Amino acid sequence: MKKCTLLCIYSKIYNKVDLHGETVYSAQKVLTARLKNISPDVREVCVIFGYHSGTALKDFVMRYKNKKIAKKVLGLNQGSAVFVLKDG
Repeated sequence: MKKCTLLCIYSKIYNKVDLHGETVYSAQKVLTARLKNISPDVREVCVIFGYHSGTALKDFVMRYKNKKIAKKVLGLNQGSAVFVLKDG
């Protein structure tokens, strides 16, 4: 299997979560549910929050905590971030 990149591309072991149009409250529920049920093979989660409607979702995503997340990296697109997950 190819190693993941921090760009949410070129890898079959990443997952994408699109939070466009969500409130911070619903975004928290979506992220928590997706991370709870994510395959152990997934190493990165690309979180898309957009940037035309303010910074509430971006701020939330960058503050979001979950025991599966090793680190967070802002994407090359200002409306996304990558969660790098811990092994196992």
